[in-house]
Amino acid sequence: MIPQSSPVSAYLGQRDEIDAAILRVLGSGRYILGNEVREFEREFAAAHRAGWAVGVASGTDAIEIALRVLGVGPGDGVLTVSHTAVATVAAIARIGAVPLFVDVDQARYTMSPGSLREALERTAGKARAVVAVHLYGQPAAMPEILALARAYALPVVEDCAQAHGASLDGHPVGTWGDLGCFSFYPTKNLGAFGDGGAVVGVDERHLDALRAVREYGWETRYVSRQFGVNSRLDELQAAVLRVRLAALDDDNRRRRNIADLYDEGITADCIIKPPRFPDAKHVFHQYVIQTPQRDHLQKALADHGVASLVHYPKAVHQQPAYDDESFQPVALPNTEDVVSRVLSLPMFPEMTLAQVAAVCAAVMRCLP
Repeated sequence: MIPQSSPVSAYLGQRDEIDAAILRVLGSGRYILGNEVREFEREFAAAHRAGWAVGVASGTDAIEIALRVLGVGPGDGVLTVSHTAVATVAAIARIGAVPLFVDVDQARYTMSPGSLREALERTAGKARAVVAVHLYGQPAAMPEILALARAYALPVVEDCAQAHGASLDGHPVGTWGDLGCFSFYPTKNLGAFGDGGAVVGVDERHLDALRAVREYGWETRYVSRQFGVNSRLDELQAAVLRVRLAALDDDNRRRRNIADLYDEGITADCIIKPPRFPDAKHVFHQYVIQTPQRDHLQKALADHGVASLVHYPKAVHQQPAYDDESFQPVALPNTEDVVSRVLSLPMFPEMTLAQVAAVCAAVMRCLP
């Protein structure tokens, strides 16, 4: 079976360096917020041309903490998309804020500026922030999103969990809005071997607050000046991530090469392939096709030894916890259409040419 993703392949490809990094931490006697975290934060910020980075325990925590630092709290509306991992919305809900869903652009799968404009007009006075998601490795339309948010004096948080190394107009994602949030879940483009996350920014005015909020709101040890949480990237994961970060550009290049081969090898008219945009560097966290025969194709691919996944089978607003009409200031027709048609083919940097060819052949063979 060709897996849809393969974190173990990432480990095997850098096993000696990763093992050495883990042993270095185990022998150091320092396991929380030590040198490995400090160095990773510095290196990760530099890789994304950000002024700084703050390591936290998960990508969900990164969004929650970013919103807290930006002053979003209970009852505040946060405009975001429904076609995303539920983690994006869970972070909003955890601070007592109210998710307000806007539609996606059907080509990019990311926030539609037109839908955002309509939602802003309908929620004036209730919305307090915008969370834009760079889904599947495709940057969202940040210039348009930022212009709309700024017109309403709203801060913008970027959910970059699936877009490490992606850029728009030459500027890395995470540095467009007020704060950028990343996940290091094992299947991500930059994955740890457990949970982890980070918040990045250009303006240092939020740095001290982020560091405080991730650790109980401490101003100094054991003295909390503000409300905080316990969300710290641990030394072991930071050491692993430092090794993996050095390979990120090469890994993303391989992902784009695999996507090129898929583009060439999948030629059926009934399949919509991921579009490319000249202003955006897509990093293909997922290679997502659309087809009205999605369910048939997924089952047939499995029968031919090819794993695939649906990201995501239900939009967030269709899930029981968030099925509330008050969360939908606008209609979401594009979102509801794409969730019925999208399918993620195998995508990981260690895929062989033979595996890619086998996936292409299986797709073409399995279509009705």
